[in-house]
Amino acid sequence: MNLDRLRALHAVSVHGSVAAAAEALHVTPSGVSQQLAKLERETGHRLLAPQGRGVRLTRAGRLLAGHAGRVLEQLAAARADLDGLREEAVGPVRLGAFVTAARTVLPPALGVLRERHPGLAPTLAEGEADNLLPALLRGDLDVAVIESWDSVPTPIPAAVSHALLCSDVIDVALPAGHPLARRRAVDLGELGGPDGIAWAGWTAGTRCEDQLVQTLRGHGVEPSIACSVADYPTQLAFVAAGLAAALIPRLGRDPLPDGVRIVATRPVVRRKVHAVWRAGAGRPAVEACVEALRSVSERLVPQPHAAA
Repeated sequence: MNLDRLRALHAVSVHGSVAAAAEALHVTPSGVSQQLAKLERETGHRLLAPQGRGVRLTRAGRLLAGHAGRVLEQLAAARADLDGLREEAVGPVRLGAFVTAARTVLPPALGVLRERHPGLAPTLAEGEADNLLPALLRGDLDVAVIESWDSVPTPIPAAVSHALLCSDVIDVALPAGHPLARRRAVDLGELGGPDGIAWAGWTAGTRCEDQLVQTLRGHGVEPSIACSVADYPTQLAFVAAGLAAALIPRLGRDPLPDGVRIVATRPVVRRKVHAVWRAGAGRPAVEACVEALRSVSERLVPQPHAAA
């Protein structure tokens, strides 16, 4: 059985559709469909069945997708073992990061890598932990940068090693005319109640949205979401217009628009930023990436770090 066809089937099983699998594999949906049709002919089994406007895996498809996942993991481990024989940090290395880190931490970190290890060829993909960790385990990424809010910790699998890059503080952004906007610190619970302000948050259904909701619920606030968008500047635009409040991390914070006041929370709300990689895949390229990420993060948010 052809490996690329197994990879296509596994991608459909992970991402739930041919279109999403094609996007993850950076190919066209018709290309994925052709690979799966050839795989059906190779195996003599029907692997996909229509479901509404999409498809679902048949029993044979689910069975083979499970085997495909294990094959891909084994190949990733073999690649890591071979790369570990290299004494120098050279060759391709695939990085992933959540959007704020991709914009603030990764550019200077890649600059450090280019200076220290010119033989490395890094590439970067943006995503959230729910996408980056599975990609790491599949061997599609070598190193990723993820966030984990104290209120909603991101589960890190046992097969993944991690290093704390920084602990970032999260403040509340309020419209300048809000009664609490002139305070130095505010209990988030003061922003609830029947007259509480609406909130701007991340895209609905994501872990980032859950982080906002669970953080506020932990302070007795049931948030009304007025804006759901994966972009902090847009959230701040809603705040500036007097339409919402927002929880905004300090790392990579954009210049504030007129009409926004930043107020500290009481108690402090934090998120941790981790570099993660597959356990046992500590080859020179991975070690070089983690060290570059550490050095840049320490300059942006000075504090001690720990590894696990």
